[in-house]
Amino acid sequence: MASKYTVSVDMGGTKILASVLNTKEGIIARDKKPTNVEAGTSTYINDIIQLISSVIEKSGVKSSQIVSVSLGVPGSVNPLTGIIGLAPNLGLKNYNIKKALQKRINHPVLIENDVNLAALGIKHFGVGKKAKNILVVSVGTGIGGGIILNEKLYRGSKFVAGEIGHIPVEKNGPVCGCGRKGCFESVASRTAIVNRIFADIKAGRRCVLKDYVKSGKKIKSGALKNAIAKKDKVVLKRITEASETIGQVLAGLTNFLNFDMIVLAGGLIEAADNFMLPVIKSSFNKHVLKDSANGLKILPSKLADDAAIYGGIALTEEYLGIKI
Repeated sequence: MASKYTVSVDMGGTKILASVLNTKEGIIARDKKPTNVEAGTSTYINDIIQLISSVIEKSGVKSSQIVSVSLGVPGSVNPLTGIIGLAPNLGLKNYNIKKALQKRINHPVLIENDVNLAALGIKHFGVGKKAKNILVVSVGTGIGGGIILNEKLYRGSKFVAGEIGHIPVEKNGPVCGCGRKGCFESVASRTAIVNRIFADIKAGRRCVLKDYVKSGKKIKSGALKNAIAKKDKVVLKRITEASETIGQVLAGLTNFLNFDMIVLAGGLIEAADNFMLPVIKSSFNKHVLKDSANGLKILPSKLADDAAIYGGIALTEEYLGIKI
């Protein structure tokens, strides 16, 4: 009997990552494209479809062996209707991506919030296997959360649970992609950190990243990692501030739901966890109730970008009843 596979697609703010995988063999092929939402929705959908076709071809797997295509979306989604309520970093609002893709893809299309997918991947294939109540936090272009309660993904009554990036943390703070001011992700995401570094450089402060301002080139997580290694004062200050805010918010969420594990993921954490985690933990310990944090572990995700990819396996079993 031929093996079955899913195509799992992580629709990140800077890149679209697709992989073909199953439980037994893991990831057998992967491919990626830069995220290009500026060109319009139709171009973006074409990019996703081309990437899916490309990764299936690269895998050498027959189309008949693909049982699902799972999408991880950085925003609020309804997995039953396929509608993206709001994905601010992709510029998508009230858009039925499942319908748009299903017209052109022969395999069942499943959608889920990207950090929810990562939470499923971490729970079933990563550091969260033995934990019952887990908060997964992804820090990158934005900030998202995935919640596992009593070993099951918690989506909320309207499928919006986990949108921790839009917790208000700074009165009259920076404008967020959602349109409000002072949201968690507008203060502590990589985007927020970069915006403040740019403002510092334009104000005349010395920084090793000054050439990025002149050229207009995007500052990504790798550049921040290099600046940390060089002990750049501007970068260290802004990342420290963001890390302190992250720790404080995580403390509040732990006081509320009493997790036994918090897993930190996303491009910025992956690049700078050695610097950020001690600051996050210190801030967390200052603000959390002692009993709520008793026995709690704060860990980086060892699956990196693959956490959401592996979540596609669990999503396929949940919605299609197919074990792969």
